[in-house]
Amino acid sequence: MSKQLAPDYVRAIAPYQAGKPISEVAREFGLDEAGIVKLASNENPLGMPESAKLAMQQAMAELGRYPDANGFALKAAISAKYDVPQSWITLGNGSNDILEIAAHAFVQPGQSVVYAQYGFLVYALATQAVGARAIEVPAKEFGHDLQAMAKAITADTRLVYLANPNNPTGTFVSAAELEAFLKAVPADVVVVLDEAYNEYLAAEHQYESTAWVRQYPNLVVSRTMSKAYGLAGLRVGFAIAQPEVTDLMNRIRQPFNVNSLAQAAAIAALNDKAFLQKSAEVNSAGYRQLTAAFDELKLSYVPSFGNFVLVKVGEDDGAGARVNLALLQRGIIVRPVGNYGLPQWLRISIGLPEENAAFIAALKTVLA
Repeated sequence: MSKQLAPDYVRAIAPYQAGKPISEVAREFGLDEAGIVKLASNENPLGMPESAKLAMQQAMAELGRYPDANGFALKAAISAKYDVPQSWITLGNGSNDILEIAAHAFVQPGQSVVYAQYGFLVYALATQAVGARAIEVPAKEFGHDLQAMAKAITADTRLVYLANPNNPTGTFVSAAELEAFLKAVPADVVVVLDEAYNEYLAAEHQYESTAWVRQYPNLVVSRTMSKAYGLAGLRVGFAIAQPEVTDLMNRIRQPFNVNSLAQAAAIAALNDKAFLQKSAEVNSAGYRQLTAAFDELKLSYVPSFGNFVLVKVGEDDGAGARVNLALLQRGIIVRPVGNYGLPQWLRISIGLPEENAAFIAALKTVLA
């Protein structure tokens, strides 16, 4: 063709590589699916809550009709849980959708977006997709250097992505540090505070970010139902922001982006306090199980505040890929993070006790 089908900034995007599904590993290595352990995608090892399954069954009767495009009932549940008006809520097809909606709503080609080194890969992809210029701020001890990020903002910066806890490193910044950062950001720069793993925080680290939304009109708080709530396969996320920002995001949001079953399941899961508590308890115990093994093996790891642990499995740049392949051959799926510039490391999602044990046993064999 004499002309390109897409602009250069689209052609330069490297598509997101998700964690390998169990079925793919079974086919590739000739393994029985039943014996494969997946600790690659930060999913809830408890699966979906029974309350959500029941809600989906009841919603199936209406699947011949379109879902509520505005998600009234789901927004009402979010509004009640977080004490914000429904007009402050944007629904997303997972929080990934929210991150992309923000880029399309607030950033023009050639303008800049700020995010941290080792930040979630979708920040870079969303920036590229709108033809914006990325300002990646070097990490501080694998986490966000908020002072450096504030200084990195330029006259053409329109958006800042900030994850807390951060994926894939698991690092966390305190409420005091976050609020100091929000005060330093110009009012015409939108800050997306990505809280996908917030529900896993211990009580002493919890803070109420919706209070900041009332104070800072440029703040967007992003949440997901894919992690602690166990709805990863349904794709439900949401954003909380003041009405002017929410209105602009909903102009970009695709109609019917959250399907009927997902809306029903999300309403049930939001109100299932017992499941959320059990998820946190399983995660805390699993974290202790994994890190004790890493200590025993004298492996470096980054202390994590999410439902995963970043662990260093070798000193050479081929270590992560090599150990990952050996684990796959033994039916253990974890996440290599070479695409984050961490080729010596693997990210391990926290599973059930027996899943963690299977991984630990396989890791010991591989490293031996």
